[in-house]
Amino acid sequence: IDYTGTEPSSPCNKCLNVSWDSTAPCNCTINFTLEHSFESNVFMYYGLSNFYQNHRRYVKSRDDSQLNGDNSSLLNPSKECEPYRTNEDKPIAPCGAIANSMFNDTLELFRIENNTRTRITLVKKGIAWWTDKNVKFRNPTGDGNNLTALFQGTTKPVNWPKPVYLLDSEPDNNGFINEDFIVWMRTAALPTFRKLYRLIERKDNLQPTLQAGKYSLDITYNYPVHSFDGRKRMILSTISWMGGKNPFLGIAYITVGSICFFLGVVLLIIHHKYGNRNTSADIPN
Repeated sequence: IDYTGTEPSSPCNKCLNVSWDSTAPCNCTINFTLEHSFESNVFMYYGLSNFYQNHRRYVKSRDDSQLNGDNSSLLNPSKECEPYRTNEDKPIAPCGAIANSMFNDTLELFRIENNTRTRITLVKKGIAWWTDKNVKFRNPTGDGNNLTALFQGTTKPVNWPKPVYLLDSEPDNNGFINEDFIVWMRTAALPTFRKLYRLIERKDNLQPTLQAGKYSLDITYNYPVHSFDGRKRMILSTISWMGGKNPFLGIAYITVGSICFFLGVVLLIIHHKYGNRNTSADIPN
């Protein structure tokens, strides 16, 4: 479901020119229909296009020691984070361009039945890699129940509306170990990508997770993409016993296989035509 809002008829067109420093968020709702039921657990992604997270300076613009909870790096971030290292003479936590550009739209899903909207429960935990959540990302050492004190002396990234210790109300999903933040920090290899946003868990084995029918997507539109001709979308997906749908891998295999086959035929022809020639020079007596 594309909700960029570039089309004048789109409900999100009014939010197209939202900026990082907008005082009030812009809200829009998009209605859509699921033609088929989703039987198993459903994965909800947000997708971005024309966003180059693979740019070398962007990829390097982070401080892994700071993200791992090192107190000295918290107050003295790496110079790789420039120009998002400090703000108003205070160190930025988390520093760097990756963190500064974190996706911050809010997506809510509702099922519409008999003109009644029923909220779909979206699970926000379990979306990050286990190694990222438990090994690579750590809050600063100290009183884990008082993140405000742990991050004292730092300031929020320039484009963030609130500091890192207010990302979530639950202590095990707040600060540097917030899973939305962790997912964003794992940079994408291609300019069009998707990142896991929420999980919709199956509760009843006799009923599909999402029944076919009408749904609405409520969007709190905070993330500006129009300035670089980007696009935003929401994706609902399930997995089978073979995993998720990934056409890129199949296309890559077919392309490489075809090239290898073509080169094999060319080399076979060359070998057949020239390989039996006697290249040894006759040595005179």
